[in-house]
Amino acid sequence: MTYQANSARYDTMPYRFCGNSGLKLPALSLGLWHNFGDDTPLATQRQMLRTAFDAGITHFDLANNYGPPYGSAETNFGEHLRRDFKPYRDQLIISSKAGWDMWPGPYGSGGGSRKYVLASLDQSLQRMGLDYVDIFYSHRFDPDTPLEETMGALASAVQQGKALYVGISSYSAGKTREAAALLKSMGVRPLIHQPSYSLLNRWIEEDLLNALDDTGMGCIAFSALAQGLLTDKYLNGIPADARINRPGGGSFRPEFLNEQNLRHVRALNDMAQARGQSLAQMAIAWVLRDARVTSALIGASSAAQITELAGALSQPGFSAEELQAINQHAVEGGINLWQKPSTDQRS
Repeated sequence: MTYQANSARYDTMPYRFCGNSGLKLPALSLGLWHNFGDDTPLATQRQMLRTAFDAGITHFDLANNYGPPYGSAETNFGEHLRRDFKPYRDQLIISSKAGWDMWPGPYGSGGGSRKYVLASLDQSLQRMGLDYVDIFYSHRFDPDTPLEETMGALASAVQQGKALYVGISSYSAGKTREAAALLKSMGVRPLIHQPSYSLLNRWIEEDLLNALDDTGMGCIAFSALAQGLLTDKYLNGIPADARINRPGGGSFRPEFLNEQNLRHVRALNDMAQARGQSLAQMAIAWVLRDARVTSALIGASSAAQITELAGALSQPGFSAEELQAINQHAVEGGINLWQKPSTDQRS
């Protein structure tokens, strides 16, 4: 049957301006990092995408190497776009990125060279069947490429009509300011930064959020659930269907499940239940408590998870007492896999 989107999809989802731009993003965005590769049935993917859009989630976030295998998430999304979402293209924000390894040889091994970045964008557009993406990111800072070259490639993407906006991901505060200045000098505004951020990974609070405020950029936080650690999934051991046991799940490491982290997670879970929320819902609401965070990027393996997380937006805000109690357990958990690029170091 032809997909007809929920007519009430915009009634409950909050939309926030992205930095100083005129673009609004939904408070929740759907990331296709996991569960949209060839290891997930297309019917499952389709149900998740439909559920997200029906809930007012208008932003679908991809990257060139999402899968597995690399590129398959974009190829599969292109099929869903053709089958279900083509009539709604102008109601969607579709993003992609280039920065990590993608194809063999020196020109596809990642980084920020003009050759790699623009070739990757062309490949992404072809896989998805698009003329342009709404947002195109430099996926990581590359210390081996002049920042002017990388930002010049992003500016060219806009000037060529292949991207409406550009952003960066996992850049330090200092490099974020440099990147913003370079793009501005090229006549292109830097729209958004995509950093990792969660109750157990608070690095952006030190100086990055201030840098985004100063440069007028929005912020979309990824891994807000710490890849599932900030859910009830691991409270009683590792379930058989956990990401750590699935292909492509190597980004979730066994050492994340140390007793100190689990002690904090259990305490946070108790606080969430006292608020009438699941831990995942509270973790999302907490990330969005700061007005400088435009959107929280969620991942899911089922439509039910998307529905649950959307419920985070219907709960009241946090009292000062609740935030003080949460801060006792919202501590560094050693889970930031993207720490090196965000401190200008080689990955």
